[in-house]
Amino acid sequence: MQHILVVDDDPHIRDVVCFALEKANYRCSTASDGSLAVQEFESQCPDLIVLDVGLPELDGLEVCRRIRKVSETPILFLSARDDEIDRILGLEIGGDDYVTKPFSPREVVARIGVILKRIGSQSGFPRDENEILTHGMLHLDVSHRSLLLDGHDVELTSIEFDILRTLLARPRQTFTREQIMITAYPPNIHVSDRTIDSHIRNIRSKLSAASCNTVIETVHGFGFRLGRCQVET
Repeated sequence: MQHILVVDDDPHIRDVVCFALEKANYRCSTASDGSLAVQEFESQCPDLIVLDVGLPELDGLEVCRRIRKVSETPILFLSARDDEIDRILGLEIGGDDYVTKPFSPREVVARIGVILKRIGSQSGFPRDENEILTHGMLHLDVSHRSLLLDGHDVELTSIEFDILRTLLARPRQTFTREQIMITAYPPNIHVSDRTIDSHIRNIRSKLSAASCNTVIETVHGFGFRLGRCQVET
């Protein structure tokens, strides 16, 4: 089930949107202000965010700006304002679509479906289990769970494979340790930040031994993202 974060300060709107989404077989979580929205995004790693513009604490546009610094997670704006300048600004700073209030919950669900179908997003992993993810000289075969670097096999543990797969599936996103845990570990498995860091070090060490030292970058104060992968000669 794809996960939608619904952010609105009106509890009635949150309930209506979540009811419609759950009927359409989506999983929902909610936030009532901009600060909570950022916290929920960082901890839950949603597949899409339904984001009200007129929020307390931080408005929706500022929430979008902060998310876009680290992630390409799609955002559908909701707004009581129908001014063209508001719609244009929302889309220019990184929104994927814009719906004005009052709206039809069915329209919101339909627009979400179109966005998710377009980007092929599902919990950080590609839908096609036979897909080969490539990045520079890296070739990760999902179905055979194998990794090639410049044509040479690199042996990874199962968790190391899934962590690297998480990064390769969304190459433009910066992941927190919590997000990596959610996407790479089986459900109901919880580990510490130090465990994630240990796996990252192991992946780096194995790729470095194959002459690639820059594939995973540390974003200080946040987490990790995919870097360049060029085999050093």
